[in-house]
Amino acid sequence: MARRIEVTGAGGVRLAAWEFGDPPKSGSDPAPAAPGVLLLHGLMGRASHWAPTARWLSERHRAVALDQRGHGQSEKPPRAALTREAYVDDAEAALEQLGLAPAVLIGHAMGALTAWQLAAKRPDLVRALIICDMRASALGAASQREWADWFRSWPLPFATLADVRKWFGEDDPWVERPNPARGSFYAEVMTETPDGWRPVFEPEQMLRSRETWVYDAHWEELAQVRCPTLVVRGLDGQLGRAEAQEMVRVLPRGAYAEVADAGHLVHHDQPEAWRAAIEPFLEGVRAL
Repeated sequence: MARRIEVTGAGGVRLAAWEFGDPPKSGSDPAPAAPGVLLLHGLMGRASHWAPTARWLSERHRAVALDQRGHGQSEKPPRAALTREAYVDDAEAALEQLGLAPAVLIGHAMGALTAWQLAAKRPDLVRALIICDMRASALGAASQREWADWFRSWPLPFATLADVRKWFGEDDPWVERPNPARGSFYAEVMTETPDGWRPVFEPEQMLRSRETWVYDAHWEELAQVRCPTLVVRGLDGQLGRAEAQEMVRVLPRGAYAEVADAGHLVHHDQPEAWRAAIEPFLEGVRAL
């Protein structure tokens, strides 16, 4: 099961988080405190995308997934509040308010950047880090223009969720071959409105969030991460092997894993292979 928790982020922004795992049985002895894990989704994602990962993590950890500002059921503040610092401060607040620290941070894409920026800023709060398919190099203005064009290509509103799954899984120009997992990923960030299905986020806010990091490289902050860190890439994802291995070299305590037959949405494309890639690392962290 999952229990919703309210967190107050930077500037008083209301954030929604979900803790996964069964509550203790009535009358049973309290279990020793389990190590905390905070899961951070990527741009356009939401906490529920982590549900399969969080459920098996909850067998041995206290697993919490956060809807980051502007996403999911968290508050959608104005443009000025969508800074990198705000995202990092939100994750810091979640760790402190939920008593998770020192925690393992698991981040996908933008969430991974938030995680390593927090690990560099507050090493006392972060026990270990898993970076899933996020580049440290600058992506540049051309990339931002491509994203703006892509958002404009969405045939909103979608008439049905089946149409959402088909467009993002097959018809989207960014799809090289049919990908049902991608279709289900985007179906999960849609909500029904009077005229059809639309995203739970504002696409313009997603572009504003992205522009706060897309023009900059983040190698310096990566080098400041002192905890054990696993860099994971999908074989067909956005993070290339050469850059991933350079990230591992830059990290003082870096390790590398890749998942075959997975694209950018590694944990969604191949959940069992994703688990196999990260579980040995987590077991090693538990043994420290």
